[in-house]
Amino acid sequence: MTDDRGSNASGVILSFLLGGLVGAALATLFAPRSGRETREILGERFRETADKGREIRDKVAGRSREMVDEASDYLKTAKEDVERRKDRLTSAIEAGRQAYREEKNKA
Repeated sequence: MTDDRGSNASGVILSFLLGGLVGAALATLFAPRSGRETREILGERFRETADKGREIRDKVAGRSREMVDEASDYLKTAKEDVERRKDRLTSAIEAGRQAYREEKNKA
C-alpha cells in the first residue's frame, strides 16, 4: 500500500519552492534598479548573510565545546562518587563477613 500523505506533502513543498523561485525571478525582472545594482546588492546581502552564518556557527561550536566539557566534568564527578560508594559498600560487606566469621568461631 502507498501512503498518499507523503506524496501530497512533497507536492506542497515542491509548489512552495517553485512559487518562491518564480516570485524571485519576477521581482528581479521588475526591479527598479539596473542589473548591475541588483547584483551588487545581492552580493552584499549574500556576504552579510554568510558572515552572520559564520558567527552563528562559531557560537554554536563554542557552546558545544562548553557543553562537552561540562558533561565530561559531570561524568568524572559521578564516576568518583560511584567509586567512593562502591568502596564503602565493599568495606561494609567485608566487615559483615568478618563479624559473621567471628560469631561463627565463638560458637
